[in-house]
Amino acid sequence: MNVTETLNEGLKRAYSLEIAAAAIADKVEAAIAQVAPQVRMPGFRPGKVPSNLIRKMHGDALRREALQEAINDAVNKLLADNGLRPATQPQIDVDGGLGEGEDLKISVSLEVLPEVPESDLEGISLERLTVEAGDADIDAAVARLAEQQKTFEDAPAKHKAKDGDLVVMDYVGTADGVAFEGGTGEGMEIELGSGRLIPGFEDGLKGVKTGDKTTVKVTFPADYPAENLAGKDAEFAVTVTAVKTAKEAVIDDTLATNLGLESLDQLKAILKDQVESELNGLTRTYLKRKLLDHLAAAHSFDVPPTMVDAEFQQIWRQVAAEATDEDKAQMEAERGDYGRIAERRVRLGLLLSDIGQKHGVQVTQAEMNRLVAQESARYPGQEREVQKYFSENAVAAAQLRAPLFEEKVVDFLLGKATITDRVVSRAELEAAIESEDETPLGAGVPHGAPGHVHGPDCDHDHDHKPAKKPAAKKAVKAEDAVAEEAPKPAKKAAAKKAEEPKADAEDAPKKAAPKKKAAAK
Repeated sequence: MNVTETLNEGLKRAYSLEIAAAAIADKVEAAIAQVAPQVRMPGFRPGKVPSNLIRKMHGDALRREALQEAINDAVNKLLADNGLRPATQPQIDVDGGLGEGEDLKISVSLEVLPEVPESDLEGISLERLTVEAGDADIDAAVARLAEQQKTFEDAPAKHKAKDGDLVVMDYVGTADGVAFEGGTGEGMEIELGSGRLIPGFEDGLKGVKTGDKTTVKVTFPADYPAENLAGKDAEFAVTVTAVKTAKEAVIDDTLATNLGLESLDQLKAILKDQVESELNGLTRTYLKRKLLDHLAAAHSFDVPPTMVDAEFQQIWRQVAAEATDEDKAQMEAERGDYGRIAERRVRLGLLLSDIGQKHGVQVTQAEMNRLVAQESARYPGQEREVQKYFSENAVAAAQLRAPLFEEKVVDFLLGKATITDRVVSRAELEAAIESEDETPLGAGVPHGAPGHVHGPDCDHDHDHKPAKKPAAKKAVKAEDAVAEEAPKPAKKAAAKKAEEPKADAEDAPKKAAPKKKAAAK
């Protein structure tokens, strides 16, 4: 095989390969010899069909297979001989030589993974914000739980519905005077102030009493799932069959026994553990982000443009999915910010992967088995199929492994860092996390350089505040950026726009239900 390098620019490589016709012919002959024992033909004993007849019957198909095998072998040899680590699947083009007796000529272009510079892991200093779970936090958790367990009782006949009350109603909806599909329902219960219904509907029920008949006028949102109703004015003829008020939530042993526990003290102990776990999670989120900010600021190396573009497209789809029409113009103005976020994600993914591999961080088989078991449990009755899927699909297994690998690399780095603790309130910790969410994370661009993003990546004092971002600019966090087998950062979906359920008898006046968020790492 003759190899000529035609491009070596940054992380881009291109080669011209020429595979001798004789090598392809040898593969064809080998394929004929392999299939000969299975070929059946009238007049010949099994396995005794002459090779020239096999070539006549199956030659074209065998040659196509031989060509594909020759290309695969040539590309694999090219990568191995030149020590190339593809960032993405190499692009292969056939330039000629498909005819029998002709040398095969192909072009191979690819982007390679960069050489990640050695990291100084000994000089990392971080501040960890911690929150102590006090009695007030536990009491608040109990109060929230009691609120969730509240029950309703019939209100007095003259009671006028207000926020927090439960209204039970029958309704018939019309648009342009015509009843529409899914616009009729009976016995629907709605807690006023819950925000479950389309804008204006719950407000139209305030002040109603049991037995009232009223008309609620609304305008369906422009992005309402049912296209025939989107943006239209509608009227709902409502009959109020009941108005109920919430019973006061009593916090005592009865609340605990209703939940299957022995006492209020036992309930508080359980909730204390949950609150502490939640606070520890917030602390780790902040600390992990600060660690990644440090790594991003300390490392600058080229990253494959194709990987960056793929990450950008993922981010852009997530943000666009939740943007309003008025947000989209601002999104375009901030496209460069999102590009830098994508670049940072890819760089951090490559960096963390490299650190983990160089320092022997591994996800054990036992840990992998637990991950597969956890994933299988999400599909009752299909556990075996799920386990088989991950055992046979290396890419899917790598994606399942990646979040745990990332956490183990982070733990390794935190174990080497100098960490000082500072006790803060929960509100202060949440504000610290939120303040970073609202500002785009930079991509290691030096301060003062074109495109520098003034945000958490800066280690200097700002004498000005960053411009307020529109609602569409949700948190695009950089801490979810590592994969073990494939260096590409694992993707994490931002909060998505409201799902578009079908309109039915129960849901006609409802808002679209929010989509489930993708599993956050």
